Amino acid sequence: MTANPPGPVFQNKARVQILAELEKERKRLMQNPSMTTPGASSPISRPSMKEFRDSAEQQHIVVQQKAALQHAHAHSSGFFITQDSSFGNLILPVIPRLDPES
Repeated sequence: MTANPPGPVFQNKARVQILAELEKERKRLMQNPSMTTPGASSPISRPSMKEFRDSAEQQHIVVQQKAALQHAHAHSSGFFITQDSSFGNLILPVIPRLDPES
């Protein structure tokens, strides 16, 4: 007796169910014109273009800070930290504190 593996059959049923749910949702959205009208309030909050740009810029700065810190540690015997600087420096040198000798 040859049996089909349960995996593909289950996947096909899941796909059919997902497609049916998507079709129901599409029909529901098509019946409610206020949901598809540009400028209508959306139930899903989407980040604005400015927020998206700020987030991308912040991620780029973090990547640059990590690269600068790795480079500084590899090519210098000093200590460095990542710190926002009003002068645009990605990393700052740090002078370690020494305990006073008594």
